[in-house]
Amino acid sequence: MDSESRTKDSVLVGMEDGGLKGTTTTTTKEVVRQGRTAHSVSSSSLRRKSELQLISKVQCGVLKNILNNLQQVILGTKLALLFPAIPLAIAAHQYNFGREWTFALSLLALTPLAERVSFLTEQIACYTGPTVGGLLNATCGNATELIIAILALSQNKIAVVKYSLLGSILSNLLLVLGTSLFCGGLANLNKEQKFDRKQADVNCFLLLLGLLCHILPLLFNYAADSTQSAQSVALSTLTLSRVSSIVMLLAYIAYLIFQLWTHRQFFEAQEDSDDEAENSEEVPVIGFWSGFAWLAGMTAVIALLSEYVVGTIEAASDSWGVSVSFISIILLPIVGNAAEHAGAVIFAFKNKLDISLGVALGSATQISMFLVPLCVIVAWIMGIEMDLNFNTIETGCLAISIIVTAFTLQDGTSHYMKGLVLLLCYVVIGACFVVLQTPPSQPKIMNMADSSTNDKLFRF
Repeated sequence: MDSESRTKDSVLVGMEDGGLKGTTTTTTKEVVRQGRTAHSVSSSSLRRKSELQLISKVQCGVLKNILNNLQQVILGTKLALLFPAIPLAIAAHQYNFGREWTFALSLLALTPLAERVSFLTEQIACYTGPTVGGLLNATCGNATELIIAILALSQNKIAVVKYSLLGSILSNLLLVLGTSLFCGGLANLNKEQKFDRKQADVNCFLLLLGLLCHILPLLFNYAADSTQSAQSVALSTLTLSRVSSIVMLLAYIAYLIFQLWTHRQFFEAQEDSDDEAENSEEVPVIGFWSGFAWLAGMTAVIALLSEYVVGTIEAASDSWGVSVSFISIILLPIVGNAAEHAGAVIFAFKNKLDISLGVALGSATQISMFLVPLCVIVAWIMGIEMDLNFNTIETGCLAISIIVTAFTLQDGTSHYMKGLVLLLCYVVIGACFVVLQTPPSQPKIMNMADSSTNDKLFRF
């Protein structure tokens, strides 16, 4: 089948289930090209081109659509070999093979699911347009971390929530960005590596704002008067954290407006002529309602596996002889974001650092300015006292990571030594949490029947 007929067939498949009826192929290609962010371009590096010759010979339309969806969604990624980990994790949980096995298999299964969620949001964006598609990517880009955090909150595991979110920020800033700059520098020794500082500056400003909101509750505890009771200090810290969380969410909304409307050109992935020629042939390969159904189904599976992860993390810690802090801060982010991280490194090899920086800094900003304050607000609604005080060592690691990253990106150029320094910083932080044996703290659940406490907590 030649490329022209394959493209037409893909368009017809994409219009099923109430898709783009009457929309021309040219318009569809234009929508796909508009607003291709670093996240969508990076995740596309792990996708496999599907051969649809056999499926095109199927006469039954319904069966043809089902087979096409299975081909594109399940087999359309280079991580398809990890999908069997999903039933294995469920079987390990149901038949009590061992809680540490359930934890390990669930982590492996989350890797391809996170990449497929990115693919499905991009497919839906082909029908909704670049702006709504950008909002989908902004909200679903770190769906795995959000689901794990909410489930951990529901089980009163505040330490796991804080550790996992902090680990995702550190992983993006030091591991992903460091690996990208290091590998890109080695692969392009004879080329001058440059990137656009505009996007990096905006993300660094927001990360510093988030760092301020984390440091103030910590300093507030140290600056408290000795005459104040511990309960009074805790209440003031909690109130400050909730106010700061609202400010952070407002800043993130302003960031979305800046990214998707007023200064979209700062964040669109810059691609060369070869990439544009390849992307010009891209059309949606599944329909809108099919993509929505697949997205809902995979989100449900992610929620199930995340529940396994949260419920078995202590057992895995005891079995493997490592602390919960190390598993949450180091291991969980590495496995959960492996697909996105691999895409960033691949484009660094190609000397396309704008895409790599967009992935690393964009994810770190989203977690710091959206997921962390959102968890504080959700905990507030659930009656759980979660604040922004991540303790001294954790906050110190976050501060040093953001400052080192900002200095690394200040001149708009890169070489492998910058990446190596970031990686070594991550190694030192990882060693710190290997030896740090911090037991997960059990938060106090707010007694809603206590009207005086209730009034104090809800009053700013």
